[in-house]
Amino acid sequence: MYNSHVYNYLWFQKWFTMMAFVCVWFMLFGSLARNYVLALPIDNATTSMPQTLSLIEHVPTASSRVINQGYEKVTSKTLDISNETLSLMLVSPPITKSGQKPAQTPRYPLLKCHCDICKESNNICETDGYCFTSVERDKGEIIFSYRCMSAESHVPPEDPAWCHENTSTSLVQCCEEDLCNDKNNFVGILPDIQPEETLKTWVLVAIIFGATLVGCLLVFLVWCYWQKRKQGTRGRPFAPEDSVYDPILNGNTLQDIIEMTSSGSGSAGLPLLVQRSIARQIQLCHVIGKGRFGEVWRGRWRGENIAVKIFSSREECSWFREAEIYQTVMLRHENILGFIAADNKDNGTWTQLWLVTDYHENGSLFDYLTSHTVDTKTMLSMALSISTGLAHLHMDIVGTRGKPAIAHRDLKSKNILVKSNLTCAIGDLGLAVRHVEKNDSVDIPSTHRVGTKRYMAPEVLDESMNAQHFDSYKRADVYAFGLILWEVARRCNIGMMYDDYQLPYFDVVQPDPSIEEMKKVVCTDKMRPNIPNRWHASEVMHSMAKVMKECWYPNPVARLTALRIKKTLSSISLEDKVKN
Repeated sequence: MYNSHVYNYLWFQKWFTMMAFVCVWFMLFGSLARNYVLALPIDNATTSMPQTLSLIEHVPTASSRVINQGYEKVTSKTLDISNETLSLMLVSPPITKSGQKPAQTPRYPLLKCHCDICKESNNICETDGYCFTSVERDKGEIIFSYRCMSAESHVPPEDPAWCHENTSTSLVQCCEEDLCNDKNNFVGILPDIQPEETLKTWVLVAIIFGATLVGCLLVFLVWCYWQKRKQGTRGRPFAPEDSVYDPILNGNTLQDIIEMTSSGSGSAGLPLLVQRSIARQIQLCHVIGKGRFGEVWRGRWRGENIAVKIFSSREECSWFREAEIYQTVMLRHENILGFIAADNKDNGTWTQLWLVTDYHENGSLFDYLTSHTVDTKTMLSMALSISTGLAHLHMDIVGTRGKPAIAHRDLKSKNILVKSNLTCAIGDLGLAVRHVEKNDSVDIPSTHRVGTKRYMAPEVLDESMNAQHFDSYKRADVYAFGLILWEVARRCNIGMMYDDYQLPYFDVVQPDPSIEEMKKVVCTDKMRPNIPNRWHASEVMHSMAKVMKECWYPNPVARLTALRIKKTLSSISLEDKVKN
């Protein structure tokens, strides 16, 4: 399984692509539907017809008068009836005040009428015949026209025949009063002009929305089916290029894999391809620690708990150095934190630097001592396991594939892990240095980090240490180990008497002391952590106090070696077992 960050990112990318496609499709379909709705005749018909029918119902029916006598010939240009719409006009016979059809006689003065095409004469025309209003339905829209009709175009002259025609699409009304042919005076009846039956807008929108929803659902189901089939063909939810099908990985636990790859070879690290495969299959669970380097997560790999130390990109040198030290030949030891894999992951935005190690649920020695007390047996077990791990680091193993001596340089209670059996393992080798035996030099990491000031030896604080001599670094580690022994001994419960957990020099320096503060306390004032008098009442505690003092002598050469400390603590532990 991919780690959670990359896995969530890929899911987000797939969902975003799918939703973007659906949105674009919906917008395109909606745009086409909108254009279709705007092109429907229902809107114009429903807005124009009620007005027309309302006018028809409310305008009086007797609105014309008897035409004046007189006649003046007018040209045929006065009546413009060349429109195609007028060929279908339905005309009602003109109405006089007496209710009789008028006889066709010359008119004088001329009749003034509204004219919708006579823009030159202010939309007014004059005629010796009639004014008329034409109503026409064109594609569901009601269109009114206002014109003049000359007397010479009347057929027959007394009663024009086309005034009696009636169709289902048009109607004409004639009148013989000045300016009588306006929309307000129209009294004709349009019985057949009804709006076409068509879908209402909200119905069409509902259909579009439903079709879109169904389409989205179908696309999603197809996509899910395709993903399921794709995963089924792969067999496992991680990529083939990550060496998933490597026989080393399949069906084996981490311990089995480590034993298979390191047994007989003396190697401390798995093959790089196997490391990459394991790292790509880890699922991150939650953060269990933070530091200046980055974060530590608890992760899962095929049901097993592992710890993932994620370095920030600016700590790449520390990540590379720690991974390099962990993979030193023959470094693997029960009291050195078990290294599993190292990998760098680029998710497109930033690079994550992963260091995968064994997971210990008790956390660091600092965390454990803060919340737990220990008995003399546990105290000796912890002290002996730490000294054993330190002795293994400091020891060089001669041979063709031998192990170089390594100094930790940042030994403290926060960099020591407590295992489930309450023994300890040394971790965080990012500042470690190696002894190059060929030329008796020191392989120093190129990093800006320095050790923890509170645990720095006097020669480191006053810069009197010979940085080119490897034994100087080992002696500085022994000084820090003496402070760790003091932290453990304070929490030893003897006869229900124990002290609260405190860091070394808690009573003389601030929580985050500077080098100058520590230099004054350790080098100038030559102070060391206080040893309570009650410790001398216990033979075990008295022996522990003696070892501590021999670890933090001001003179580095006078300090015990890690191997000597291991043997001394082993002897103390054995004596304690015999007595109990």
